[in-house]
Amino acid sequence: MQKNINYMADHLKQLTSIASPTGYTEEIVKYCENVLRVKGISTKVTNKGALLATIPGENNDRQRLLTAHLDTLGAMVKEIKADGKLRLSLIGGFIFNSVEGEYCQVHTVDNGPVSGTILMHQASVHVYKGAGESKRNEENIVVRLDEVLSNKEDVINLGIQVGDFVSFAPRYEETESGYIKSRHLDDKASAAVLMHMLEVIQEEQIRLPYTTHFYFSNNEEIGYGANASIPANTEEFVAVDMGAIGDGQTSTEHDVSICAKDSSGPYHAGLKNHMVSLAKENKISYQVDIYPYYGSDASAAIKAGFDIKHALIGPGIDASHSYERTHTDSLLHTYRLLMSYIKSEMLS
Repeated sequence: MQKNINYMADHLKQLTSIASPTGYTEEIVKYCENVLRVKGISTKVTNKGALLATIPGENNDRQRLLTAHLDTLGAMVKEIKADGKLRLSLIGGFIFNSVEGEYCQVHTVDNGPVSGTILMHQASVHVYKGAGESKRNEENIVVRLDEVLSNKEDVINLGIQVGDFVSFAPRYEETESGYIKSRHLDDKASAAVLMHMLEVIQEEQIRLPYTTHFYFSNNEEIGYGANASIPANTEEFVAVDMGAIGDGQTSTEHDVSICAKDSSGPYHAGLKNHMVSLAKENKISYQVDIYPYYGSDASAAIKAGFDIKHALIGPGIDASHSYERTHTDSLLHTYRLLMSYIKSEMLS
């Protein structure tokens, strides 16, 4: 099992190192495509820019699909201020407090990335009285660029313009106790699990009972990730995404989370119960949870009108949409449950 953990952690470290805010995912999709193709896995990039990998199974008439998303939270340049600092427009559902003080990259169209730091305009307590009480919002949070400049024209000359993407430094770290802390574990932790599953299936020549698709989506953080290009014979659709941890939640960093309901409503009861049964049978540590302010690629597919049974499972992630943390236990239990699932019989 340690070998599985090491491979997943290696994938996760690499994935978090590639900037991929929603709308700026071409590089990470290309990376995953290349890794899988080298291993002989059939892939396809959709018109929306997502990646679809397919493992043929004994039964091709009934099919399954697992999805994790490669896109992350991020921002765009909203305004270049007269003093050379930048105002931001957020991509995804998070609060400015969660990125205050973070290093970032502004991805210019022609001149490559420019580094900076996300700060309050009123950052200096020696200058701004009551700086701690100032609101962390679009008006006050700015990007201080690491270039010699003093005005708006200097910034424009760097190649920076309104609409450029801004990514946040991941600060990936693994501890000796097994914790992994980084930005963008949502949902690159799940993507790392799926990448490793594909490796194992291919290398061990595991024959699956049903053709199974692995869908790496690229628009989940804005609500419409894997809701198109779903193969016609797909009957069961499993979103692999984080289990949110907090007050009133059962999810932990040491279990696989199985979602019963989120803001879109209940997930398919039979498929959820099947996941629970598989976890019990295989002695996999799990928790069933409800996420009140959450939606997944599976719920997006249901809203798009696909006639599928949908489920949501994934590793437990602390401090979701902030500086996140999980444990290798959770990655392993997620991997084991998914491997058990794709080898099991489909619901009737």
